[in-house]
Amino acid sequence: MTKYKVLIVDDEADNLALMYRTLRGKFEITKAQNAIEALEILKQEQFDCILSDHKMPIMDGVEFLKRVYEIQPKSMRLLVTAYSDVKILIDAINYAKIYRYIKKPYNPDELLIIVEAALETYQLKIDNEKLIDDLKELFAGTVKAIIEALDAKDSFTLGRSKRVAFYALKIVNHLALPATEASQIELAGLLHDIGMIGVAEDILNKTQKLTPEEFEKIKMHVQYSVKILEDIKQLRKITEIIKYHHEHYDGNGYPYGLKGEEIPLGSRIIAIADAYDSMISNRAYRKSLSVQEALDIIEQGAGKQFDPALVQVFKNIIPGITEEIIQFANSN
Repeated sequence: MTKYKVLIVDDEADNLALMYRTLRGKFEITKAQNAIEALEILKQEQFDCILSDHKMPIMDGVEFLKRVYEIQPKSMRLLVTAYSDVKILIDAINYAKIYRYIKKPYNPDELLIIVEAALETYQLKIDNEKLIDDLKELFAGTVKAIIEALDAKDSFTLGRSKRVAFYALKIVNHLALPATEASQIELAGLLHDIGMIGVAEDILNKTQKLTPEEFEKIKMHVQYSVKILEDIKQLRKITEIIKYHHEHYDGNGYPYGLKGEEIPLGSRIIAIADAYDSMISNRAYRKSLSVQEALDIIEQGAGKQFDPALVQVFKNIIPGITEEIIQFANSN
């Protein structure tokens, strides 16, 4: 079993020797006699735990551990001090993000117990990060499988989910939205039409104009999307965006008749990306429109179907990403 790597720092040789004797049986120990020497070591090597004395020349333990946090933030940091000054301890917690402090004089057995506890916490953090990464990978695989299932059902939608997400993300980037919100809107673009799985194929592939009854069945795909996704906790905010992406800015959309900024921003963005991609794509009932024709229709819908401010953003974006659109389409 690989031993944890511990760096111990103290300018007093006797104290350094005591820490070394106490910890060497259980951990792989590296010694440094001052903060400057320790920082040089940290540039070359990763450590699981750093144990530093407080009162040292040139740079004290709090400042040193603050630098450690900047260099190796995942490490566990412990401060050994003879002082109980509240300001020192607050600085150590706030700026150096220490796990805890050890009061001098200490019992060697007590020191060992504290270091062991710190490394147990460290291992728990590492294990949790791995679990989260595994879950993200599983989640990404699930989303991919859902999208592929939708594309397999309707050949005319092949790659459409990715394109809608692509256009939506371009709008999001132009608006400089926070990363979390941007990710939610991108994912909503990928999953916005997942409810089409619940619509009969003879309606999806019909080459003639839909009857009013058939159109009502198409409109049900929004409720189907919500039903499919609503029990997935990680997708609750994404589901809210999808739920309203067929609402119209003037209130004449479906299924709830929301209008203006009652409609979530992500839904208003997806509405434009979805409509644009639908128009420039071949459908069972018509040939694709040109980019300019589609943009003209989008502009005509400003203030009616679409948020006028977002329409202007979209019009400004499209000319600058023509080549990128071609490359994106060819890669999918």
